[in-house]
Amino acid sequence: MKHLVKAATAGFDEKNDVLVTVEPIAAGIEVELTSKVMRQYGEHIKEFITATVKEAGFDGVKVIAADKAAWDYTIKARVLGALERGSK
Repeated sequence: MKHLVKAATAGFDEKNDVLVTVEPIAAGIEVELTSKVMRQYGEHIKEFITATVKEAGFDGVKVIAADKAAWDYTIKARVLGALERGSK
């Protein structure tokens, strides 16, 4: 398993994007999400973020995501970018 060394951010706080911050924690994967489409897609987005972190091989990660109706591929790119930055 990979672990974060420091907190890192990827993305922008603007329409159709997501601002993702990752922080190291003791163990597990936590997702804190704010989204204007929370009622319709909140659970899907949380599960998608968790799956992306697991796929990348990380553990001990807290993900804070401020979603502005981003598509799945954008969310995945931002999460992976933040993980990459935080692991160096």
